[in-house]
Amino acid sequence: MDAIDLSRLQFALTTGIHWLFVLLTLGLAPLVAVLHTASAAASDPERRARRELQARFWGQLYVVNYALGIVSGLVMEFQLGLNWSGLGEYAGNIVGAPVALEGMVAFFAESTFLGLWIFGWGRLGPRLHAALIWLVALTAYASAYFILVANGFMQHPVGHEVRGGTAYLADLGAVMANPNALVALGHVTAAALVTGGLAMAGVAAYHFARRTPHTAFFRAPLRLGVGVAALACYPLYAVGDVQFRGIAEQQPLKTAVLEGGAEGAAHAPPAWIAVPAETMVALGWVLFFAPLIALVLLPRDLLVRTRPLAWAVVALVPLPFIASVCGWLFREAGRQPWLVYGELAVTDAASPVPAAAVAASLVLFTGVLGALAAADWVIIARLAHRGPDGVRLGAPEPEPDPDPAPHTVRTP
Repeated sequence: MDAIDLSRLQFALTTGIHWLFVLLTLGLAPLVAVLHTASAAASDPERRARRELQARFWGQLYVVNYALGIVSGLVMEFQLGLNWSGLGEYAGNIVGAPVALEGMVAFFAESTFLGLWIFGWGRLGPRLHAALIWLVALTAYASAYFILVANGFMQHPVGHEVRGGTAYLADLGAVMANPNALVALGHVTAAALVTGGLAMAGVAAYHFARRTPHTAFFRAPLRLGVGVAALACYPLYAVGDVQFRGIAEQQPLKTAVLEGGAEGAAHAPPAWIAVPAETMVALGWVLFFAPLIALVLLPRDLLVRTRPLAWAVVALVPLPFIASVCGWLFREAGRQPWLVYGELAVTDAASPVPAAAVAASLVLFTGVLGALAAADWVIIARLAHRGPDGVRLGAPEPEPDPDPAPHTVRTP
């Protein structure tokens, strides 16, 4: 493999792994906010305490995924600057601003609100504290929007003019309201809610399948997770259909490959993109019907009382992640040979870095990201297995013993 192929592989691996963190972060944030709001609004002390513990439990999983996802994002930024300097030279005047705004939102606003939320238990008023987690969710989606604006320009370049081989901003509104970015944001939002809902439902179903002592604790999260996934499954399908129609209009060579035409293959889009596209569609139908079936079974408590059905809900958890990565592969790899569609070729955007250096960074970055993903999975799985007994987020600090036992000094 030459330096360009290695750079493409590195970009695919680093962004693909990072996206798994982002998808769960976007999916869990509003669900944690709903649970915390329910706690703040509850008038009965026992109900308030139960909802608060649920918010702390799911918030703990969210914080673990968020923290490790931030580190994976930093690794991704390194490889972007290392391997694709031509993108900055051509389109830096346009994509640089939304990428910078995303960094400011994620590392300043979102992190600040999250820090206040983490350390606000027992220190802030219930309503203000609940408002903070909603601000965390809002800034998380704002961060996703700015990244999709930058990516949307590479998919469908608008609002610019080219002078001397460099793209310059001509219409800020057109760039920020790029239909490619807005439709992708809708699709990502629905996919994240399905992912977060099924993750919550899957963890709850695991405890029902295992008949753990915490089944009463997980009844409400099971209903919330299944309900959110069921509500989001149709928007996921509908917006996905709109997005595909937009791709057919904006990038006809990509859809030509899916339709089996020779035109797309003759102009470099890889024919194998049909595989992840078809996989995404197949899993999409499963993710469309499965939450609806689970929603129908909820009132009869069949998911609670029937172990095979509970394990089936657990088995749904990885499917939206797989479908989302397949969709990302179709979106990104299918626009070959362009990095900025129709304007900047991949070969022109690559940095003049030796293949050996790219290979070394590929091994290093992939190893770091793989370790982060494994750590994220292990920690979340362990915390999920422990249930409410393993909650440390927001736990009250132990009070010092007011009358410690006298210290006895032994003499020889």
